[in-house]
Amino acid sequence: MTELAQIMEGIRHELTTKNQVRDNTLNRSRELIRFCALSIRAIHRHDWDEAADGLKTARDAAQVMVNDLAGQPDLYYTGYTQDALKELVEAHTLYAFVRGGEVPSPADLSVPSAAYLNGLAEAASELRRFILDLIRRGETRQGEPYLTIMDDVYTRLIAMDFPDSLTGGLRRTTDALRAVLERTVGDLTVSMRQEELQAALRDFEQRMMESRGSV
Repeated sequence: MTELAQIMEGIRHELTTKNQVRDNTLNRSRELIRFCALSIRAIHRHDWDEAADGLKTARDAAQVMVNDLAGQPDLYYTGYTQDALKELVEAHTLYAFVRGGEVPSPADLSVPSAAYLNGLAEAASELRRFILDLIRRGETRQGEPYLTIMDDVYTRLIAMDFPDSLTGGLRRTTDALRAVLERTVGDLTVSMRQEELQAALRDFEQRMMESRGSV
């Protein structure tokens, strides 16, 4: 029974350590998601310095979280950890999309492929908000390049035809992106047609005024 007691004590110590790491990771994953959300908000406000600072803070927080999970693969691949890393990818790729910079790779962000692909899809979906803001400001034509990015990301993601167990449910995320892409195409097209119609009407009114003035 002495040997059994030692075995049980060893297991208790192992689980106590794992439980502490788990609690720390939960807190760090929430913090990381918050940093990413603040960065994305800054991107939409076109506050590039704040966005860049937020991305660096998020990267540093992610590194601390991942380092603490060394030797704990079950906790590393659990839902809350991967969700936080997915948000890291979303924030960084969205920044690259709107700033025209180089898109970071999974290795650059130290994230697994599944989290990267899902974060990429969500960044493309987030471009819809960026495009709608341009439409509201009367800058519809400037939204076309971002729509092209959305379509390109979607086209590449649908080619990732692997089981959801390998891609972290990518098929569902890609389907959501397709719906967002279709709505955005419709919104952008309608806005462009309205602008064309308004320009035609202004041109017609101008010609009518010139015609009357020459009589």
